[in-house]
Amino acid sequence: MASGFPPQKQETQPGVQHAMDPSPQFSSPNYKPSNKLHGKVALVTGGDSGIGRAVCHCYVLEGASVAFTYVKGREDKDADETLRLLHEAKTKDAKDPIMIATDLGFEENCKRTVDEVVNAFGRIDVLVNCAAEQHEVSIDEIEEARLERVFRTNIFSQFFLAKYALKHMKEGSSIINTTSVVAYAGSSSLLEYASTKGAIVSFTRALALQLASKGIRVNGVAPGPVWTPLITASFSEEAIKQFGSETPMKRAAQPVEVAPSYVFLACEHCSSYYTGQILHPNGGSIVNA
Repeated sequence: MASGFPPQKQETQPGVQHAMDPSPQFSSPNYKPSNKLHGKVALVTGGDSGIGRAVCHCYVLEGASVAFTYVKGREDKDADETLRLLHEAKTKDAKDPIMIATDLGFEENCKRTVDEVVNAFGRIDVLVNCAAEQHEVSIDEIEEARLERVFRTNIFSQFFLAKYALKHMKEGSSIINTTSVVAYAGSSSLLEYASTKGAIVSFTRALALQLASKGIRVNGVAPGPVWTPLITASFSEEAIKQFGSETPMKRAAQPVEVAPSYVFLACEHCSSYYTGQILHPNGGSIVNA
C-alpha cells in the first residue's frame, strides 16, 4: 500500500465516507471469521464510517448483533450504507443490525442510546467507544465552546455510555475505548484532540481497575494514522497528500487493518486476561506504553 492520498478537503465535521477518494477499506477477503462473537450484542459509536464501520462489519461476521450510532443530517448516507452492509454480512443467528441517530456529547442522549439498544437486543455485551472529532488549533486560538464540544464528544460520551451500559452488562462483558497514538506521542496541531485521547487512556486504566472484580474487562485501541473521514474533515489538502508517511511503515492504515484489534478485545476466549491495556496498531511507532 502506498503512502499519501489525492488532495481533498471536507469543510464540515463530522466528515463523510462516501465523499472520500479512495473510499476507506472496511473489509478484506483475507479476513476469516471464526464465530468469535456468536450470540453477543455490541454497541459501536461512530459506526457509520471509518474504523467504526470496519469494527461493525467484523463483529457481524463473527456472529454479533450490532447497533451503531451516527450523526443525523450529516452521516445519514454513510449510516444507510453501513446498515445495508451489515444486513448482508450478518450470520443467521444474529438479530438484524440497527442504527441510532444521536449526539453523544450529552448524558441524556447516551442513556437514550443504551435504552434503545437494550430494548432491541435485551442487553449489551460489548461497548465500543469510537466516535470522535478533531480540529487543528494552536493554544492562542482555543475557544471555550469548541474545547468543551471536543471533550464532550471524545471523552464525556465514554463516561456516560459506560455508566448506563454497565447496568445491562454481566461478567465476561467488554468495554473498548478508542484513544490514539497522539495520546503518547503528542501532536503539535491537534491540541484539543490529543488531550482528550490522553484522558481516554487514563479513563480506560482506572475503569478497568474499578470493574475487574465484576469480571468486566476495559481496554483500548490507540491507532496511528488511519484513512477515515476524520482526516479529510481535519487536515489541509497538502497534509492529506503526505498522510501516514511519517510512520516507520511509510503509510496510513486502512480501517480494516485496525478492526481486528477490537475483535480480539471483544472476544473473551482470546483476551480474557487483558484489562486496562491498550493495543497499538500504529505502523511501527514505538510509544513505550
